[in-house]
This record gives sequence, C-alpha cells and structure tokens, in this order.
Amino acid sequence: MHIILNNSSMIPIYEQLMAQIKAAVIGGELQAGAALPSVRSLAAELRISALTVKKAYDKLEEEGFVVTVHGKGSYISETDTQLATEARKREAEKQMDEAVARALASGLSKEEIRELVEMILEN
Repeated sequence: MHIILNNSSMIPIYEQLMAQIKAAVIGGELQAGAALPSVRSLAAELRISALTVKKAYDKLEEEGFVVTVHGKGSYISETDTQLATEARKREAEKQMDEAVARALASGLSKEEIRELVEMILEN
C-alpha cells in the first residue's frame, strides 16, 4: 500500500489517510483479512503523529472497513459489496456537494449547473 499525504491540503491528514485506505479496499488492492501497518510504524514511515494514524484507524473501524484486535493489530474487515458501494456513493456525494457549492459561489445558477452536469455526463 502506497500512501501519499499532502501537508498543504485543507483536508486533515487523518482524512487523507482514511480516503487512501478506503480506496485501496474498494479497489481490491487490500483484501479482507490483510494486516494494516502498525500505528507506530506507519506514523514513522509517513512522518506524522501516531495519534493521527490511530484516529484514522479508529474512524475506519467505526465505518466498518477495519477490525482492530487488541495486541495484534488492525486488519481489513470482511466488507461486503454493499458497504463498499455505499462508501463510494458517500464520497461521490461529498465531492459533488463541494463542486456545486463552489459553482454557486462563483455565480452560476442552478440551471447552469444542471446543464454542465448533463454535458459532462454525455461525454
């Protein structure tokens, strides 16, 4: 698993980490049962706080992507297809919300935004 973090991004580091792990799970790069790096080793490798990695792992566990076994580590959970699909939908919805908000803030009308979306979908 190759993780790239952007320190100058407005997105918190733990969310960037979560997004990349989710993408690896959804994309099939990380299979169910695969062990994630330990919190300390990943923190050292990425040169970030262990608390940041722990927060990302905890949030991933809340969302059902990771299972943590005390004293053993964190593992990719047995996610079903529906969970992965729902995660993709949530992420797409979040990105679309942000894009629409930026478009409205730049002065585009709702109708102009609809036309742009339809034009994009036709391509």
